[in-house]
Amino acid sequence: MKTPHRRALCASWVVAVALTAGSALAQDVPEEHLSLVERPHTVAMLEGGILALPAAPISAANIGGSTPVGAVGSGDATVLMGARILYRASRDWAIGAGATFAPRPTNDVNYVGSQPGLPRSHSRSYLFLGGEARYFPLRSRWFEGWFGFEAGGVIIADRFSTSAGSDPAPILGTQTVTVSTEGFAVGAQVGGDYLISDQWVVGLALRADRWLLPAQKPFSQETSCDSIGDCPTLTGNVAAFELGLTIGYRIAL
Repeated sequence: MKTPHRRALCASWVVAVALTAGSALAQDVPEEHLSLVERPHTVAMLEGGILALPAAPISAANIGGSTPVGAVGSGDATVLMGARILYRASRDWAIGAGATFAPRPTNDVNYVGSQPGLPRSHSRSYLFLGGEARYFPLRSRWFEGWFGFEAGGVIIADRFSTSAGSDPAPILGTQTVTVSTEGFAVGAQVGGDYLISDQWVVGLALRADRWLLPAQKPFSQETSCDSIGDCPTLTGNVAAFELGLTIGYRIAL
């Protein structure tokens, strides 16, 4: 009668020893053998997409801007490129910084400015520099969903080019004048990432920002207009939206 009880006790002892050994082995796994997502690391990312300003067309004749997919909305829209670097302190949080710019701004070749009789063209480019934070509430082996916020500085450059007459001598200047507007940007963002491997990741990001652009130069009452009266075309409170595709590389620390 004692034999079955002894066998049961022996089996329980073997299972307990196995579980204890497995737990000890899991605790002894070197940090460098863990997945990058399980330990602090950085992610270097490149991004390409579309920037849209639904309430800010470059001119009445150029509504919707110019992108590879055609016009977008009723404001200005253009191709957007950028680079970001994130520090992933844990599975849940990441902080970082980045820069985005418009390499191919929309161009209005029939711009009518302060001098209607002077034929000019006008283009408007954008640059954002700032920081961001992300929270990752959705995680699986191959997919992560996140949301967060960003804040920083934004610079808008209005470039006016005169197309009448011949080019002046360099000592007299050029036919192109650039006026700029500097301001602040704050906004929210949401996105998802697909992990191709432990190092490579691709994703999609959507951002909604609010640009706060003063009419005068920062810390000054000086106007930003050029010598013939053409001024920055984007001031005040401006809504901006970004849709971007990203590719990133995780770097172990």
